[in-house]
Parts: sequence; C-alpha cells; structure tokens
Amino acid sequence: MAQIPGQEDKEKTTALKDLLSRIDLDELMKKDEPPLNFPKTLEEFEYAFNEQGQLRHTKTGDRFVFNARDDLHRWNQKRYEALGEIITQHVYQLLETKCNLTKEIVPVDAIEEEPQSFIYLSADAMSNPSKLLVLIHGDGVVRAGQWARRLIINQDLDSGSQIPFINRAKEEGYGVMVLNPNLNHREVEKQTKTTPLPSPEATDEPAQKRERKDDRESRKKRDFYEKYRNPQKEGETELIPIRENSSPEEHVLYVWDRFVSKAAARNVFVIAHSYGGLSFVNLMKHREAEVKSRACAVAMTDSVHNIWHQEVSKSVQEWLHQHCRNWVSSPEPLDTPVEPMLTDCPRVSADDIMTDVLVKMRAVPQSHAPKCYLQGSKQHAKHGIKACGWPETLL
Repeated sequence: MAQIPGQEDKEKTTALKDLLSRIDLDELMKKDEPPLNFPKTLEEFEYAFNEQGQLRHTKTGDRFVFNARDDLHRWNQKRYEALGEIITQHVYQLLETKCNLTKEIVPVDAIEEEPQSFIYLSADAMSNPSKLLVLIHGDGVVRAGQWARRLIINQDLDSGSQIPFINRAKEEGYGVMVLNPNLNHREVEKQTKTTPLPSPEATDEPAQKRERKDDRESRKKRDFYEKYRNPQKEGETELIPIRENSSPEEHVLYVWDRFVSKAAARNVFVIAHSYGGLSFVNLMKHREAEVKSRACAVAMTDSVHNIWHQEVSKSVQEWLHQHCRNWVSSPEPLDTPVEPMLTDCPRVSADDIMTDVLVKMRAVPQSHAPKCYLQGSKQHAKHGIKACGWPETLL
C-alpha cells in the first residue's frame, strides 16, 4: 500500500511530541538551582590558609573543590567567583598587615561620592633615593597584590600573589609600588523602569478572559525559561568608570604621572605580567622620554603587547630590545632564546609549559642596566619563591 506523502514525517513528529510529553523536566535537570547566596568570609566558607599559605578546608583539610554540587556548573562557578572576591580582600589585608604597605586612593583628588580605585605603596616608595620596584599584574579578575587568583586558590599564596616579591624587594632596600590596573569601574545596581499595567478600561476584553489568555499563552513559557534557562534572575548592574583610571592603560599612565615620576628613586624597575606588558608599552608610547630617563630594566612574563598594533616608534622598539626581556611559557630550558614574534624585547623560555610563569625572580647585573630574570617551573610554582639574587651594584 502506497504511503501518503508526508505521512512518515507526520508520524515521526507525533512520536517525538509523545516522547517529550513523557519526559520529567525536573528529573532531566536533576533539581532546581540553589540560591546564589554565598558566604562573605573565609570562615563562613569553612576555608583558611595554613602556615604554608595553602587554602584548606577547616574541617576536612582538603583543597578547594570547584564541583561542590554535581550538574550545577553555573552555581559552582558563582560560588568560585564569590570565594575569589573574598581572596581579593584577604590579599589586600595581607598587603597592609604583612607587607606594611599603605593604600593610596586614585584619583588623588577624588571626592567621596565618586568612584575610586587605589594602589599600594611601601613607606619609602616616594622617598627612596636609590631604587623603586613597580609591579603590574595582568588582566582579568586579579587585583593589586595578585598574579593569578587560580594559583592562590589551588596552590598557595606564594605562587599566586606578589607578596614574596614585595617582601624580598623591601629586604633589599627597594621602595615598592603595587598597581591595580583592573579596578576601573564602580558597579552599581541599575535602576529599572517599571511599565504601568494597562487600565482595564483600555480594552473591551473582559478581565477573566484576559487572565485566562495570559495563563494559557505565557505562563508555561515564562516558567520554563525562568526555571531552567535562567534559574535565578540576577539584578542588572551598570559600571561607572573611575576618572582617569577607566582602563588598565589609563591607570598605568596615571600612576606614572602622579606617583612614579614624582618618586625620588634614580632607578625604576618594572615587573609586568601579561596585559601589564601591553600597558607598559603603551606608557612608553606616550611617555617615552620620561620612562627612558628613569626605568633601568623591565621584566615581562607572557606579555601580550604588540608593537605593530600599538604603533610604537622605532626608538621605543630599540629601547625595549636593550632593557626588556619577556619570559614566555615554553618547554625549553630556562633562558633559552625563543623565536621572537616581533623585533622588540627578546623572548626567552620560562622553563615551563604553564601560563603562570611568575614564580621565582632573581636579578643580575649586565652592562650598566640590570636585567630581571623570572624563572617558572612546576616545582617552583609549588613551593613559591625561595631566593632572589639582586644586582650587587644596586644594593
């Protein structure tokens, strides 16, 4: 018997609809997403840093576990982000208590009501007549005092924070300046405009009929999307930029003009990671003469700068080649030259395939300008900075 055209497709569609009608969505989605209400302190999270600077659960002693709840990736991610914000505040506290740094508000003339950022300075950052170390982290969620939040949470404070660099630099007589290039906005709750409901008199349709129609056409769709596609609707926010510090590049320029250029140190050294390298090159582009007269050496790690896209001059390229070095992730032995992408600062191996190569630092003199060397390895990442040798000519 010949089959009516389209009948097979119709039967398949009917069968699919029947199958979908039998699926229990609650069982499919396992369960509703828990509230996005997370602890506000490490104690409430039941985590703490031990004597080795490792984050451990206070009851079990285990490392941090990302997948606290199965099949709830979004909730786990939000939980991780909440812990990350607590880590940021904890590092700020350590910069002030363990490193004895002072928070300086930027812009320096900010009024109380406007959005503000800040940096950290050692007591002698502006007055040290000899040498100043400037730290610039990369992009993303990290803030002042951090190289990599992931390393702080999963390994230890020495591996992911700038604290070992700061303490060693202070021991060797350096003034220290810790920049905060990712804090560019104040996040505030967005004021939502409410749309007034139409007046019953505005339509001839009976109220009961309108209600039934709304239930029939909208409720099922609304419940599905709100419950499963967007389990918890988060409040809308807007970002208010911080004056003269609304981007990492702006921040580095501002701090140079208002702090570094006014510091007493004759020799300025810079360590810049990832996007921090791009921000430094941008600084060179706009303050070439000033930077050349003060900066002695720049150590970059996995810097993402690009002299072509940033359109820097030939003289800046030559200066970068002489005074900078970029340690990049590579399986080659430490300091092995790596094929340069562009003709600016030399690229050398950090002796590791990890992206986080800011683990161990030593500086050695070379001609009249010392070069900063950063070593990275999984062993170093595990144990953090053990020793730093600084240029004897500058001690």
